[in-house]
Amino acid sequence: MFIDSHCHLDRLKLEDFDNNLDNVVNAALAEKVNTLLCVSVTLQDFPAMAETTAKYDNVWLTCGAHPLNQADEIDPALLTRLAAHPRVIAIGETGLDYFYAPETKQVQLDSFRKHIRVANQLKKPLIIHTRDAQEDTLAMLRAEQAENVGGILHCFTESWQMAEQAIAMGFYISFSGIVTFKNATDLREVAKKVPSDRFLIETDAPYLAPVPHRGKQNQPAYVVEVAKHLASIRGTSVAEIAQQSSENFHRLFPETQTV
Repeated sequence: MFIDSHCHLDRLKLEDFDNNLDNVVNAALAEKVNTLLCVSVTLQDFPAMAETTAKYDNVWLTCGAHPLNQADEIDPALLTRLAAHPRVIAIGETGLDYFYAPETKQVQLDSFRKHIRVANQLKKPLIIHTRDAQEDTLAMLRAEQAENVGGILHCFTESWQMAEQAIAMGFYISFSGIVTFKNATDLREVAKKVPSDRFLIETDAPYLAPVPHRGKQNQPAYVVEVAKHLASIRGTSVAEIAQQSSENFHRLFPETQTV
């Protein structure tokens, strides 16, 4: 069995799936992808996301605001209230992105700090987005004692040095379809080094479709391709990648073992 540890079901263009989310979830199940973590990117859209996915017992949720979605200042009280939803198992995605929006650095830092404080208050792990902000991301995690809850550095594309420091704080490193891209040589070296009890797999659907589906809309079923490439990179079997990444996910989110 496989787990897609990061997808955005509410961001899919459903016209590619006969306008029916059932087809996406069933396609994943057909590939033995039996658990999906649907990740929030704005607080405003969270209620609709929760309603859209409510009927799927194998879909869990997060609650938060992506660092590139900072039109409104984060209200910690609202985040806390929304994150009390029974299927919310993590806070985020949150973090820092200086690649696309360096001009909003201070807004991002403020939002990131608030997310970590709510995560600590609710005792829920964090889903972290970080790009071109290694030092500030690690510094904020340390300053706000994020090691108390841990979490995931999702769609990881940064250095081994960053991964190593995050792992020491109790975080997991999640690999997406980027690891299958031709120019991702450095990332594949990181993928070799992450300890077996600290990696996860994801799609980030509908974005970043892996080889051999480049150019298509991504979907949770394609996480199997990420597993195949990781198996090749790490010199192990696809079954071992599936089992280990699933065990890691359930260790971080023990409530998901009931599904």
